[in-house]
Amino acid sequence: MQTSLHLPDLFTNPITISFITRFKIMAEEIKRLAPEAVWGYFYDLTQIPRPTGHTKQVTDYLKAFGEKHGLETLQDEVGNVLIRKPATPGYEGRQTVVLQAHVDMVPQKNAGVAHDFLRDPIDAYIDGEWVTARDTTLGADNGMGVSLAMAALTDKTIKHGPLEGLFTIDEEVGMDGAVGLKPGFLKGTIMINGDSEEEGRLFVGCAGGVDMNISFHYRDGEPTPEGDVALRLTLAGLKGGHSGVDIHLGRANANKLFFRFLKKAVSHYDVRLASVEGGSLRNAIPREVSAVVTVPADRVADVEQLVREHEALYRAEYKGVEGDIRFTAERTPDLPATLIPEEIQDDLINAVEGCPNGPISMLHDFPGTVESSSNLAIVQSDAAAGQIDVKILVRSSSESRKDALCSSIESVFSLAGAKVELSNPYGGWQPNIDSPILRTMERAYESLFGRKPDVTVMHAGLECGIIQEAYPDMDMISFGPDIKHPHSPDEAVGIASVEKSWRLLVATLEAVPEK
Repeated sequence: MQTSLHLPDLFTNPITISFITRFKIMAEEIKRLAPEAVWGYFYDLTQIPRPTGHTKQVTDYLKAFGEKHGLETLQDEVGNVLIRKPATPGYEGRQTVVLQAHVDMVPQKNAGVAHDFLRDPIDAYIDGEWVTARDTTLGADNGMGVSLAMAALTDKTIKHGPLEGLFTIDEEVGMDGAVGLKPGFLKGTIMINGDSEEEGRLFVGCAGGVDMNISFHYRDGEPTPEGDVALRLTLAGLKGGHSGVDIHLGRANANKLFFRFLKKAVSHYDVRLASVEGGSLRNAIPREVSAVVTVPADRVADVEQLVREHEALYRAEYKGVEGDIRFTAERTPDLPATLIPEEIQDDLINAVEGCPNGPISMLHDFPGTVESSSNLAIVQSDAAAGQIDVKILVRSSSESRKDALCSSIESVFSLAGAKVELSNPYGGWQPNIDSPILRTMERAYESLFGRKPDVTVMHAGLECGIIQEAYPDMDMISFGPDIKHPHSPDEAVGIASVEKSWRLLVATLEAVPEK
């Protein structure tokens, strides 16, 4: 176990040192932002690769951080890190507060960008009133929640009762850290989750979700027709984003657009599908699709023209929503060895075309908030295995509506001959409008900023509902700074909102009620 705070050994690599040095000035600017402790820890996190499933480096960093500051530091069998800080003298009788955030981030980058999320640091920089990253996700989701908790654990000037910093692993895919959390690990009776993304809003509930795993199987591919020409079709430039918090923005789903085009291309010009790769993460709105098709030589020009027409059509339909939709057809010299069988191809096209996607129902009690949604996230073929996988994330604040939506999607794909399985279900976090910590935070916000905060629920999934299963009596709330476009390379965090979030956290901790 480490005994001093340091960044991972990968930063002694000469290539990495050169990369960091090149942007040193920009890094120093981020570390000088207020509050410096929060931004300093956040910068550290940008230098540690931490995609979901690869969090050992960041949990080692957190353990070293806790030990350096003389704080009780534990790690459970799943990998979650818990750091305890005693109460400020005179505040020992206050309730123990858990400051909770997840350490992993979503690894998304723009097409053609040479970034290795397992090795490379995030190239963060200041862009006006925001901090963002060059061509990749920033990791403010949920690096900012981690940084706020770390700052509270080390600040010697703030007043508070006993604190616990709970840093969970692998939230973005499966919520494994929260699911693996055992009763008795925490002592706190109040939990402040730092995974929200709208300053001025306090969240008291969230949607649940379930993964839908769909597969088409075939024994052998079909031979490429004689005289066909191969084309690589690429649909790119879409904004994508978080499949929960951005699902209501009306952004295009690359898989839906591509298969809409493909249905017409197949029926009009005898196009055949050899392979397809659309989307990359279940909880991100798909931004890109790449596919190889074959076309009769005398219809190539027609297909190329159809691609141009659909590019113009999609740009017109999504004007003001999507700014840079690009759809291209490039001739490739090598023909694919086999094609997806025509019957399977047609079933896939029709099922993807018919699959419900986007917001499905809205919450009446919280206007403007999505109740149920579907994200048709991934369509991926594997010729060697004779399989096509479709992955969908269904979210809902209503268990019955979640079940109904899953049933609708299952019906579409079952009629197409696909195998449908559900996995990783998690329940929503049900609102408690009588929450004592909600009242405490509302009063603190109004005292600091002269207005009441909005109180609402989130369509995205938070770990609160899962943690509450192990700690049913824990009083919970979620807050955070402004983070726009999480789960996409456009992710950015508002500088001023970070300072406001810190001030709110400090005021809240001082006002936490007695045990």
